[in-house]
Amino acid sequence: MFTGIITDIGKVRAIRDTDRDRRFEIETAYDLATIDIGASIAHSGCCLTVVEKGEGWFAVEVSGESLSLTTLDQWAVGGSINLERATKVGDELGGHIVSGHVDGLGEVVSVTVEGGSHRVKVRVPRPLHRYIAPKGSVAVEGVSLTVNEVEDDVFGVNIIPHTWDVTTLGQLVAGAKVNLEIDVLARYAARWQETA
Repeated sequence: MFTGIITDIGKVRAIRDTDRDRRFEIETAYDLATIDIGASIAHSGCCLTVVEKGEGWFAVEVSGESLSLTTLDQWAVGGSINLERATKVGDELGGHIVSGHVDGLGEVVSVTVEGGSHRVKVRVPRPLHRYIAPKGSVAVEGVSLTVNEVEDDVFGVNIIPHTWDVTTLGQLVAGAKVNLEIDVLARYAARWQETA
């Protein structure tokens, strides 16, 4: 489990296709002595398993299914990605409960400056849009955000300068694809309503 609070910006150091999957090596500022092989780390919202590590980097392997359902297939050497280590019992839950399982790809509709912040509007694929609610939570590229407004299949979020500067959200432009994870509580509430 994660909280959607990004703790490092990693950089893709190498990409290699294997027989069935794709292997990424990620440069990081994390103390790798504290990360075990098999540890879960969220990569722009995708929970991936550490399979190898070296000085200042670790490797993950990604299945074809994950590549087809996320933005990972667009990653390139030198690209920046949001990183978050798994939450430990007793850690502060500063964002919201995030599983690291991407629900779908959104498309950035617009990015506009509002004071010192940025308003970002994202189109959500149907039927995923029904899980997005004003003042609810959503993870965009692994970042926990509060939904400001919803108009049909488009929602808006306001990104404060700190978040804009310390995550990859500061690189968003209209037309960009983004990993989306809906709030787990919204998912269960909707499922309960469907079966009631």
